[in-house]
Amino acid sequence: MIAAGTAPILVIGLGCRQGCSVDELLALIEQSLSQAGIALQSIHALASIDLKRDETGLIQLATQLNLQFEVFSARQLAPFASQLSQQSARAFAATGCFGIAESAALALAEQLSGATARLLITRKNSSAATFALACTG
Repeated sequence: MIAAGTAPILVIGLGCRQGCSVDELLALIEQSLSQAGIALQSIHALASIDLKRDETGLIQLATQLNLQFEVFSARQLAPFASQLSQQSARAFAATGCFGIAESAALALAEQLSGATARLLITRKNSSAATFALACTG
């Protein structure tokens, strides 16, 4: 739980195509955070769907940034569907989840803090990846 006056928990949610490089993921993260005026050092963790548990680019990214990387099942992400900036039928058909990056960010922010999370940065995308940032506090 977050005590009053403590810094918010910031979690990046990521989705990507198979084989997406760590460089592409990092470029998307850096661009998105820079536009919002948020330092990469303020990020607490990375999240995605369990289908991406073994995705090399995501694993390398977490290692390179020295951040926790957690994954969630589509069933665990389903309760966040109403909070998504958009619901993708294509993502649902492929994964059972309407929006991986946003849902995963919200799920992990809530898990880490024990508080309700909200999207600070809604879905951004590159040619092979999606990004979202959730926060609590």
